[in-house]
Amino acid sequence: MSTNDMIMPLARSDALPVVRTIGFHDLRQALMKGLADFLAMPTHVLFLSLIYPIVGVTLWFATAGLDLLALLYPLATGFALLGPFAAIGLYELSRRREKHLDTSWQHAFDVMHSPSLGPILLLGLLLVVLFLTWIAVAHAIYVANFGFHEPETLDAFISKVLTTSAGHNLIVVGNLVGAAFALFVFVISVVSFPLLLERDVGMAVAMTTSLKAVAANPLVMMCWAAIIAGGLLIGSLPLLVGLAVVMPILGHASWHLYRRVIEPREV
Repeated sequence: MSTNDMIMPLARSDALPVVRTIGFHDLRQALMKGLADFLAMPTHVLFLSLIYPIVGVTLWFATAGLDLLALLYPLATGFALLGPFAAIGLYELSRRREKHLDTSWQHAFDVMHSPSLGPILLLGLLLVVLFLTWIAVAHAIYVANFGFHEPETLDAFISKVLTTSAGHNLIVVGNLVGAAFALFVFVISVVSFPLLLERDVGMAVAMTTSLKAVAANPLVMMCWAAIIAGGLLIGSLPLLVGLAVVMPILGHASWHLYRRVIEPREV
């Protein structure tokens, strides 16, 4: 097979895609197909997904070096807000394997030649802005509870958080606000990036379709959100390096879930 072939999006359309009603069995099938993609393309997947934990670990040490330990947890967890955008190459590889095309890692960057590149980058920029906003809000929550004094060591910070009422309030409020950010990102992006990859539509159409998909399948989509959150948590435990496995499986599975949620368009 040629390594130069690229799949271009379907012809431009501003019509909203048809959203299907799915069940919990569809989540299972999507995860199984995501795992199959990961096992079939481990070299390519690791090449792409290692970027995610490497950047995360870099943020970890950079934060410690800047004596901003209070932002360590918000950075580690909030970085997942960029996941839907970071997985764009994984969606492309799953799409190519689905069509029995060459899946060399270079094809992960085929999106650079897509007519939808503008909306994809714009939506990605929105996620970056939300990530930075979350960090600012997390810092404000810390200051509201502990003032502007930064902890001198990680052990001292952990002790303050776990043994004081201010620390307990920080845990509760911080996690609730963080969950709100994560839920918002999930709702606007759960099918947006795969849709933009496959079809030449605007960002507004992609986000609206994502909202429709969640509204049409609230329980199933909330279960999917919980699976993503749980997977990222497990992958983050060993200094984020577990994301090198979790991230690609979830990324590939997200493509297959998109296939089940959105009705194919006739060419």
